[in-house]
Parts: sequence; C-alpha cells; structure tokens
Amino acid sequence: MTTMNALSSTAAKPATRWWVLILAGITNALAAAAPGMSMSVLFSEISADLGLSLVQIGIVWGIGSLPMIVSSLLAGGIIDRFGPRRVLQYGVIVIGLTGALRGFSNNFGFLVFTVILMGMFTPVVTMSGIKLSRLWFPPHQLGASGGILSMGMALGFFLSSMFSATLLSPWLGGWRNVFFFYGVLTAVLCIPWFLSPQSPIEPARRSVEDGGTHPGFFQSIAYIASKPNSWLFAVVAFALTGSVQAMLGYLPTYLKNSGWEAASADGALATFHLVSMLFVMPLAFLSDRFRSRKVITAAMMVMLIVGIGALGFANGPWVWVAVIISGMVRDGFMAVYLAMVINAEGIGHEHVAIATGFNFIFSGLGNMLMPALGNNIAESNPGLAFAFWAACGVVGLIAILLVKERRTAVN
Repeated sequence: MTTMNALSSTAAKPATRWWVLILAGITNALAAAAPGMSMSVLFSEISADLGLSLVQIGIVWGIGSLPMIVSSLLAGGIIDRFGPRRVLQYGVIVIGLTGALRGFSNNFGFLVFTVILMGMFTPVVTMSGIKLSRLWFPPHQLGASGGILSMGMALGFFLSSMFSATLLSPWLGGWRNVFFFYGVLTAVLCIPWFLSPQSPIEPARRSVEDGGTHPGFFQSIAYIASKPNSWLFAVVAFALTGSVQAMLGYLPTYLKNSGWEAASADGALATFHLVSMLFVMPLAFLSDRFRSRKVITAAMMVMLIVGIGALGFANGPWVWVAVIISGMVRDGFMAVYLAMVINAEGIGHEHVAIATGFNFIFSGLGNMLMPALGNNIAESNPGLAFAFWAACGVVGLIAILLVKERRTAVN
C-alpha cells in the first residue's frame, strides 16, 4: 500500500483517528502533564521536608528539562523510525517508573537526579502524540488535532494543580505517595496502547513498499537544521515556552509568600489551566479556518506576555484577571504553534518527530534556565521575575513574526 492509499484508508475511518487522538490526549494528561505539574503545588511540602531554598526550588522545577536537550532528538529519531504507537507502548512504562522514583528522594541531590531521569523519557509522550497527529490528519485539521493534544495537557495540568496538594497528598499520606500514585497511573496506560490500531503510515513498511529509504538520524538532523524557520521556532521555544513554564512553577509559591492561603494560591494555578482547557479547542478550530496560523499565534503570544508581566504588579482581584488573560491562550498557543512547526515548508511525515525534537531542545533549555534565572531575580524582588519572563516573551514574539509559513487551504 502506498502512502497515498494509506491516507485514503485513514480518511475512510474518521472515528478511528479521533479515538487514537483522544487516547494520545489522555496519555498527555496522565503521563506528561499531571506528574510534572504536581511538583509545583507540592513544593511547599517538599521544601519543608527537604529544606529547599527558593533558588533550589527553581532549579528542581527547571532541571527536568535538561535531558530534553539530548533526549528529544534521540526520541524523535526513534519515533520517526519505529512509529509513535510502538514507542508509547513501552515508553509510558519507563516514564511511570522513573516518575515514581521521585518519591524516594531524601535530599536535594537525589531529587534533582530523579527529576532529570524522568525528564529524559517524558518527551516521548508529547512527541509521539504530535507525530500521530501528523500521520492521521490532513494539514487543514492540524490545528484541531493539536487542540485535542493540548487539551489533554491542560486537563492534566488542571487536575494535578487542583488536587495533588489539597486532596491526593492528605489522602495518600504525603507528597512521596502522590508521586508513587502518578507512576502507577502512567505505567497502566501501556494497556490501551497495546490494543490501539496501527498508524496509517508505518515508517519502516513505507520505505520498503514505496521503494524509498528512510532518512538516517544525522541526515534528518542536518536537514531540519538547514531550515531557517527551525531556528526561529527555536527562539520562540526558548524564550516564551520557557518563560511560561517558569511562571507556572513560581506562581503558587509567590502567592503563598505574598500572604495568600495555600488553597487560593493553588486555585490560581488551577484556574490558569482550567481557562486554558476551555479555550484550547475554539482557538484550535479558529486557526484551521484561517490561511495564516502565524497571525493567531502572534496574537496569543501578546496575551501571554501581557498576562505574565501583569502578575508581578497586580494585587487582589487583578491577579485573577492576569491569570485568566494568560491562561485562556496558553494551550491554544501550543496547539497552533506546534501545528506550524510540523507543517512548515519542507517537513514531511518522515521528519515530523525530528523537527519536533529539534524544537524541544530549545524548549528544554528555556524550561531549565528560565526558572532559575527568574527565581534568582525574585530573591531580591519577588515581582520582578514576572517582568523578566514577559520581556523574554517579547523576543519570542519577534521571532514568530519573522517565520515564513506555509499557508493552508481553508475548508
């Protein structure tokens, strides 16, 4: 079966592709988003137990992105070669085990080690979902399919920030058992992936049946690196997504130190993710109705920058306004932005995961450096950290405006 025939077969079974995508969204929620975001609301317990400083909290929050710098490209090569379904079947087991290891931490050093170990494998989940989106859906539906994946992340972020500290920790007996709980939940996801259907285009089979050869790992990297857009997207990933990640890790601690009750501080973070989850699909569908995704992406970036910057100066109810402004576009931005990345000029099915991995390298750098840099500023001026992250977001906005996008047909 040729690539064209495979895609035609896929188009004849729309229900199947949506079910596969929903499973990928659930995996994003339970294996990638919830276990990671739980640390943000559990930091008060963890720091009290292990004696962590504010800077050490920032290091722990950001250090999980360090292995992404190396593992993202490797994961991308593996996913492009063997297919996302097969990778997810075993990947969620490894992620569950490494995530559970965080519960055994008895000092700062071991906590850092376990967070790094988990971060090494977590990109497998998000990158496989993005690859599935590109394999199962045509270009004009990549916004909507990416929206499902981002909604899964938003759901995981929301549930984790809402319940990890206020419900799960008291119920399970502390932050360690919360990590064990998420580890088991993640590993169990291997079962539905073993039962899921094959992707419509299997890389190894395609290379034989279509008479071609699958591009080599280093050849694919060189190809992606030769595209100017790849580097502009890299700036966006480092400057803006890193700043958003840093803000999310710092916000609950900042509010608690400002006199907020713990439940209200965690509720602000949960509200951020809730409004993000509610708006992600409308924004994703909207992006599929326009020939230019860049315009919508830039507009959402402006809202993120304004919301993040305002958090450092807002008081009382204005904090909620800033949270809602930035939250309502966070996951919508990720859905549309990643649709731009994987549908950029010259990016075919065989390069999707490598292109995503290249982008994730710089996202990992931003996620690692931005929390520590911002929290270091916060040591002397707690609110100034938000202004710093907003300024970095402006750099990302300039980069996205310079991207040359491939226009999509409006359906």
